[in-house]
Amino acid sequence: MKCYDTDTRIKTNFIAVLGLCFLSSVLVLAVNARADETCMSPYMVKITGQEDFVYIWTLGMQGVGDEQDKLVTVAVNPESKNYGKVINSLSVGGRNEAHHSGFTDDRQYLWAGGLDTNKIFIFDVHTDPAKPVLHKVITDFVAKSGGVVGPHTTYALPGRMMITGLSNNKDHSGRTALVEYTNRGEYVASHWMPTDSDLQGATKTGQFADGYGYDLRALPRRNVMITSSFTGWSNYMMDFGKMLGDPEAMKRFGNTVVVWDLHTRQPKQVFDVPGAPLEIRCAWGNDHNYCFTSTALTSKIWLIYEGEDQLWQAKEVADIGDPAKIPLPVDISIQSDDQVLWVNTFMDGKTRSFDISDPHKPVQTYEKQIGAQVNMVSSSWDGKRLYYTSSLLANWDKKGEDNDQYFKLYSWDGKNLEEQFSIDFVAEKLGRAHQMRFGAHSLYGTQTIDNKLRPLAQN
Repeated sequence: MKCYDTDTRIKTNFIAVLGLCFLSSVLVLAVNARADETCMSPYMVKITGQEDFVYIWTLGMQGVGDEQDKLVTVAVNPESKNYGKVINSLSVGGRNEAHHSGFTDDRQYLWAGGLDTNKIFIFDVHTDPAKPVLHKVITDFVAKSGGVVGPHTTYALPGRMMITGLSNNKDHSGRTALVEYTNRGEYVASHWMPTDSDLQGATKTGQFADGYGYDLRALPRRNVMITSSFTGWSNYMMDFGKMLGDPEAMKRFGNTVVVWDLHTRQPKQVFDVPGAPLEIRCAWGNDHNYCFTSTALTSKIWLIYEGEDQLWQAKEVADIGDPAKIPLPVDISIQSDDQVLWVNTFMDGKTRSFDISDPHKPVQTYEKQIGAQVNMVSSSWDGKRLYYTSSLLANWDKKGEDNDQYFKLYSWDGKNLEEQFSIDFVAEKLGRAHQMRFGAHSLYGTQTIDNKLRPLAQN
């Protein structure tokens, strides 16, 4: 279904052109940044100093606290008297399968999705960055989008939020679309993933065109948007052990990466990347036209890159642990100098660093046990701090004592990770810690003094 009329297309393209102009100033900020996550949209305002907070989108857990999904705020500036402590917790009502979140380009609002209820919670993080408030809830995502289920990645474009879906309301498979909204939360268009029956003008380069979706990243200088693929509602809401034992369920995983025209939102190429390619992380260097992803079921690192002929290609470039044991690669994080890629593996609870100075030949250089299970990793811009959380999906997390739920900060000196603090989310009655986003007073021209906000001094 195409809900994208000519007027909307013209407006969108005009905004995109303005965005390219804006991008140059954003990139200047990025070069000078000493903090911020390295997986953020290049259109986003950057933190130019130490991050003050980490916002953790947290799954409600039966029998733990109020059992609701919540946005948890932790103070992470070492100069804060609350360093390493939870300073705010905002429950949103019920359990929605809280998963991923992302800021608008101006960083005024944080959008966070629920994979089960399909609600999108929009938090005001600029009025008081230490205490976000719930600004708006989008409850008609499925109806507006034409049947998309499972809002996953919320990614900032100029004046827009692009949301990847994981499923649909017809058969709950992985067939899905990108869904575009304005920053105000107004629906714009649905862009369905290309399939064998409807390639939408894209070139199919391999065996698959499955129409699955998962993550999204953009390289504006190349007018490129890249999406990966995962699985649908029928799988991600199923018990993990049951799913592994179901041969039909194990066939319902994505095997593709799609390269899109960023401005027109049209798919251009469909690549085979078998084994459920998850997070996409793109290089930051001005002449580094490539991104990485990892495949959950085959434990491989893949490189998605632009060749000399300006056509994009995909190839596997490294193993992650022992693929025969399926360590289940989950989140990855690229450092801002494009020299190191961090890769988490859920089943063994480890994080691994790969030297990617030659992106075609990554080499593992380090590994460390983070917990009984580990999922998300966020690297600071200067590469000196790495944050970790534990939860994958409510029905996929480990059981019993291995259901380790935490938020941890480690320092990195280029050789070793050293734990700085750890928060037990079950002991704190918070739930299952999932995705992290950084916050800072410096973004909004305020700072804290004795728990009061006041404007920063002018230069």
